[in-house]
Amino acid sequence: MRHFFKSGRDVSPPVFQPALKTGIARIELAVFTRADCELAWQIFSDWKRWQQASDHYRGLEWHGPPWIPGSRLQVEFLRPVRARVDRVITVCTPPRCVAWINHVLGYSMEQWVLFDPFPGGGTRVSTWLEFTGPELTINGLSMQETLESYLSQWYESYRVACDHAVAKV
Repeated sequence: MRHFFKSGRDVSPPVFQPALKTGIARIELAVFTRADCELAWQIFSDWKRWQQASDHYRGLEWHGPPWIPGSRLQVEFLRPVRARVDRVITVCTPPRCVAWINHVLGYSMEQWVLFDPFPGGGTRVSTWLEFTGPELTINGLSMQETLESYLSQWYESYRVACDHAVAKV
C-alpha cells in the first residue's frame, strides 16, 4: 500500500490499522449432561467456581448484581492470550438461557447459552457465538480456531462438573 505524504505541510501521516475481517463468524457447540436444567444452570451460574474449573482465568469481577441484564462481568484471561474481556449481560432467564455481548482485543462478540431439557432426562447445553474484528492470530491459530478450542475445553469441563454433581446426589 502506498501513501503519499509530503513533509512540511500540516497533514498527519497515515495511521495504519490491522486489517478487519469482513462479515461475521459464527461458532456453535453443544454438550449433553445428566443434570437437569436447574442443576446445570446452578453450576454454570456459580462464577466463583470458574477459576477452579479452568486455568484460563486470573480474575472475574461483577459490576452490578450477577446475571442481571445490564450488569457487567469483567473476565481477565491468562490464556490462550492475556486479555481483559468486558461482558455485558443482555438476557438472563434462569434456568433456560443467558446472553451477553463481549468486547476484547478489538472484537465484538455476542454469545448465547441455552439450557434445554433432553428427552429421557438431562439437559442439552448449547452455545453460539458470533463475532467480528481484526484478523489476529494467537499461537498460530485464527481467532475462530482459538475460540473453538477454548469453548470446546470449557464446555467439556463444565459437562464433567454437571455429571459429577448428579453422581453425588
